This record gives sequence, C-alpha cells and structure tokens, in this order.
Amino acid sequence: MHVLVIGGAGYIGSHVVKELLKNNVKVTVFDDLSTGQEINLFPSAHFIKGTILDTDALGRAMCQNVDAVIFLAGKKAVGESMQNPAKYANTNLIGVINVLNTMAECSVKKIIFSSSAAVYGTPSYLPMDEKHPLNPLSFYGFTKLETERLLEWYDRLKGIRFVALRYFNAVGYDADGDIKGLEKNSQNLLPIVMEVACKKRSILNIFGNDYDTPDGTCIRDYIHVTDLATGHWKALQYLNDGGKSDSINLGTGKGISVMEMVQKTEEVIGHKITTAFDSRRPGDPDVVEASAKKAKEILGWEAEHSSLENIIQTTWNVYKKQMLNKH
Repeated sequence: MHVLVIGGAGYIGSHVVKELLKNNVKVTVFDDLSTGQEINLFPSAHFIKGTILDTDALGRAMCQNVDAVIFLAGKKAVGESMQNPAKYANTNLIGVINVLNTMAECSVKKIIFSSSAAVYGTPSYLPMDEKHPLNPLSFYGFTKLETERLLEWYDRLKGIRFVALRYFNAVGYDADGDIKGLEKNSQNLLPIVMEVACKKRSILNIFGNDYDTPDGTCIRDYIHVTDLATGHWKALQYLNDGGKSDSINLGTGKGISVMEMVQKTEEVIGHKITTAFDSRRPGDPDVVEASAKKAKEILGWEAEHSSLENIIQTTWNVYKKQMLNKH
C-alpha cells in the first residue's frame, strides 16, 4: 500500500508517518515546510516539497500509484483564524478542494482527514459524542466542518470514502525520540509550559481561574500524539476493509485541568513553573471531554499512551534535549 501523507513533516504528521512505516506501508510525504520541519522527515519515506495550492505539484505526487491520502496540512490556530480568515480559507478550504479534485483525477478513493473537536463548539452535554450539535465558534472550526461536508459530497459524487478524525487536544512526543522537531510558535498549553520550564519564556499566563471546575481552571481532553497516529492507521485499515465513510472522535474521555498539567510538569522536571492568572478568553468552555466509544466500536481503537505522566515525560524529553542542550 502506498499512502500520500500531506503535512507529513508536521508535529502530528511525522508521528503518523512513523506509525505507517512501522506497519510496512510505502509513504510519500508532501509538505511545504511552512510549519513542518525537515528534522521530522524519515529517510525511508519519499519527500516532495510542495503546496496544496499548487494543483500541478499535487497531481505529480498523487498520480504515482497512491492508494490513499492522509490529510494533515491544515492551519490550526483558533485565534489566528478569527484575525486572518483568508489564510485559513486558502489552506483549509481551497487547498482541501484541490486535494479532493486531484484524488478524483488520479482515481485515489480513500482519505483520512484530520478534523477537530472545534466542529462542536460549546458543549451541550459531556462527554461529547459524534451526535453532538455542530456549532463551531471559530473560523478554524468552521473550515473543518465545511471540509467534512465536502467529503460527504465527494463520497457521493466521486466514490471517495473518508474517515474524518475529530481530534481533541494533541500532546506528547514519540517515546523513542525519533521525532525531534518542536512546534513553531505554538499557542497550545503544554508547549508553552515547556518553554517556561526551559526558560525560553518567563511566565505562563493562565486565562481564568474562576471556571466551574475543581481548581477553577479549564479542563480539556488531552490525547497523546502516538495514540492519534495509531488512530490514523486503524482508520486506514477500516477503509481498506471496505468500511463506509464516517466522522469519529479521537479523545480519552478524561479531562485534565490547566493546573493539573502545570503541577504534574513541576513534578516531572523538578522545579516550579512561574504562572500568573489572566482574564478569561471569550468562548472558552469550562470543560471539554470526548466520548471515544465510537472509535473503539468501529476502529477497535483506544488511547493507550495518554496518561498525564507519559504525556509530560515524553514532551519534556524532547524539549530538554532540543532547548536546554543547545545552550
């Protein structure tokens, strides 16, 4: 089997590539390296530098006897999507349409799409399952939901079957240390905590400590990136076995608060993280937790690497090596 991993040099993409290679899949990575990094590429995967806005480059990559596509090339910063919707429309909508049209031209009939829990918006109930109302609060979430709708149409019109994986919060690093690239300009909690731990930032600003949670800080569902990678492989096997198109959550069903993340990091690294409380950000719900029941039933998938200890230890191993050992 030959899989084209679009965005395969990125944080999640490189972990997916590792999982595919482990299962003896032939992999071609297609990435423009705007956020992906060469340090994340595996020598045994073929690499094509290209953008999904270039249909000729996509065609050259796709029409090489590709059996399936894994799409991880979207822009993903929620705040930025509200300030710069054009950037998100170009990549997350026009880029996706280019990929689907090229798949149709090259007769590639299977795609695994990285969607997001952002399609749900504010939780109406917990844990959030796939029947939860779809009401994105950000333009980023809107682009993910629109892509799922596009996928449904391309399945109906062009016979391209898909699994849209709705991730919750991706964290952690490959335990073997094979993936070394730190995310550039990350706006997510754990990378910022690690930057404070490595003295790259002086302080962690925590947005709100008056939420309706045990310690007053937001609770989110954090899933180890290795578990996400396994989810992609299982979704691909499901389509290979003739499974029909579907949207499926990947989460743990167990939330972790901001303060729990900070305190566990302090335990692992052996010193304090400097924090300051700031005002709430608009639109941040108290608690977000996934139901991963469908993933277990349909894909036979469960989160196995997502303990808080493992999330923090695997992340710290990489940050310590990349940030502290360079000084």
